[in-house]
Amino acid sequence: MWTFTADVAEYAAAAEPFLLADPVRNTVPLTVLADIHEGMPAQGAVFGWWTSGGEVRGAAFRTPPRALVLADMPVEAGISLMREKIGDVPAIVGPRRLAEAACEALGRSGDVRAERLYRLGGLTVPGTPGRGRVATAADFPLTVAWLEAFGAEVGMDSGDPVEAATRRLARGDLVVWEEDGVPVSMAGVSPGVGGMCRIGPVYTPPACRRRGYGSAVTAFASRRALDERCDEVVLFTDLANPTSNAVYQAIGYEPVADYAHVRFGGSA
Repeated sequence: MWTFTADVAEYAAAAEPFLLADPVRNTVPLTVLADIHEGMPAQGAVFGWWTSGGEVRGAAFRTPPRALVLADMPVEAGISLMREKIGDVPAIVGPRRLAEAACEALGRSGDVRAERLYRLGGLTVPGTPGRGRVATAADFPLTVAWLEAFGAEVGMDSGDPVEAATRRLARGDLVVWEEDGVPVSMAGVSPGVGGMCRIGPVYTPPACRRRGYGSAVTAFASRRALDERCDEVVLFTDLANPTSNAVYQAIGYEPVADYAHVRFGGSA
């Protein structure tokens, strides 16, 4: 049975213990919940949890106009969710098996961005020229521009880049790699939740690519995450980009599971 609420505190009380049982596979629901707790706008959000046998065994949420996000849960929970009155869903994000089952239950198909979740094993730091540092308020215009460019490039609505940059700079979530004092790449680090945090986004402007900067800034962000925030570091890759998958594996990331972002139309 699904239960829905607009109250994030009620949702957290019901669903967070379930999500924390596997923080790696539930990295997106957990980090979004942490962001909302720390001030990320969530107007019109709807949160839900699925109960079976007297236990919470599933969770999902949507913060309009973004995608419906599915936690790692039984396929039957995802199918059951599609039978609920959840409004017009522009996109679905979640474990691939769940996303596919949900689309089938909806009787809809869309553009699929196949992703893979990776967990960091032993970190290998590349010998890329330059140095990493935490982004500061002076980097605000640059980080806004790069967050906006990243969202446009991957075709995903990541929210207001000005709000995101303001919040993430204040929290120390953004790091840059610079060479000769010039920033050439950026990575984000999520808050630690349940001993886990996630790297993302990772963005290098086109003119600076193929020089190892993305690998270097990811390794720097990963090291900082381990030193200051968590025990497990994860990230997502686009399976259509073999270069980024190879780069992350080269610095120590190991595959965990496949996910999907299915977009039915519009931005999500």
